[in-house]
Amino acid sequence: MPEGESTEPEIIHHDEHLLIVHKPPGLPTTAPRAEDPSLVQWVSKQFADLKAHATSRLDSQVSGLVTFALTSEANRTLLDARRAGTYARVYLGITLEVVPVEAGDWARPISIDPSNPKLRVAGKGRGERAALTRYRVTARSPGATLLRLMPRTGRTHQIRVHAACAGCPLFGDHGYGGKRRAVLPDGTVVTARRVMLHCARLSFPSPSGGAQLRFEVPARLDMQRIWIALGGTASDLQP
Repeated sequence: MPEGESTEPEIIHHDEHLLIVHKPPGLPTTAPRAEDPSLVQWVSKQFADLKAHATSRLDSQVSGLVTFALTSEANRTLLDARRAGTYARVYLGITLEVVPVEAGDWARPISIDPSNPKLRVAGKGRGERAALTRYRVTARSPGATLLRLMPRTGRTHQIRVHAACAGCPLFGDHGYGGKRRAVLPDGTVVTARRVMLHCARLSFPSPSGGAQLRFEVPARLDMQRIWIALGGTASDLQP
């Protein structure tokens, strides 16, 4: 974690129905054992009197917004929103590749990797599930492309797998073919110590009724510094 950036999660929103947390990279959302460090464990320690259910998951290396339902009404609202397509997420991702088409859909199904059950592949196979990720090129720099990624389904490693299958693996995503180091024309070396992917925005219907809720968080400092080092500008990374 870069100097000056907190390694602790940050509470973005808390009401009777919902808890929205900004997860730092390096912390898994859940862990196999309750005593292992995870965002769920952190929430349980902060709010011992709450029954908080994580309704979304981010990979350990991915930063951004995670939603916890605190009531049955909230859980039902979020499930219904997913089915109706009114639960929207926007991610920011950095790839070192040139993405030739400005916007489009990645719609390959996601299956379990036959060589490693912890990973996934794009295409037919065991555990195959339909998947759709929409993407748009947000900015280009001499050394990289910044993507705005909008998954319409929620499969394990979906964005990472789809990006890799499209020939633009995310910077730092070694598990899916992404490079960890970039050497710029002037010889500068830029290193990604984690997957350059950040959940920047969530929106969904309010469990209390009324207007659609929307939450945003800027990219973490490590991602900002890497994008700037690759020739981009901080304003490109606004949610």
